[in-house]
Parts: sequence; C-alpha cells; structure tokens
Amino acid sequence: MKYYSHDEVLDRTVGRGDSPERMEYDAAMQAFLIGDAIKTARMARNLTQEEFGRMMGIQAARVSKIEHGQNLTLNTIIRAFKALDLPVSLDIEGLTKVPLC
Repeated sequence: MKYYSHDEVLDRTVGRGDSPERMEYDAAMQAFLIGDAIKTARMARNLTQEEFGRMMGIQAARVSKIEHGQNLTLNTIIRAFKALDLPVSLDIEGLTKVPLC
C-alpha cells in the first residue's frame, strides 16, 4: 500500500501549489484557521457571540461569519484580538515580527 503526504493529496484533488484553485483553497483554509482561533479565544473567555460583538462594535451575526473565516480582513482580525486583549504580531520569515495589537 502506498501512502501519500497531505500535499500530494491536495495536489491531486485541488490542484498543484501554484494553481489558482490551490491558492484559493489555501487562502480559504487560512481564513478558516484564523476564524477558529478567534472563536477559541472568545470561548476561553466565556463570551457569547453577542457579548463579543458588543466588544467589537458589531452584530452577533457578523461574529459568526468572522469565526467561520468569511470576509476576514487584517483590520477585522486586529479588532477581534484587540477586543479580546490578546497581542498579535505578523511574523514574516526573514524579517522582524510586526506587532499588530
């Protein structure tokens, strides 16, 4: 039996790493993971979506979309983690970390 790496499976099912389909898939996965991190942090503080939405100045329905990785912008990510009082930095390989909040 042959075993395939995760990247090999993605290459076969979604497309090679430089294909538009793969780049779209990777971007959606990254957005999902960021949204999940926001949700995990919110829940660790025992906040409802409504309470968290009030802290961010948005409605609970928008919080749900953020937590599902929909329409995420860098500004929204910063606002979310700032409302949770969590420091966030952008780590660009080969450069210094850039603190965002």
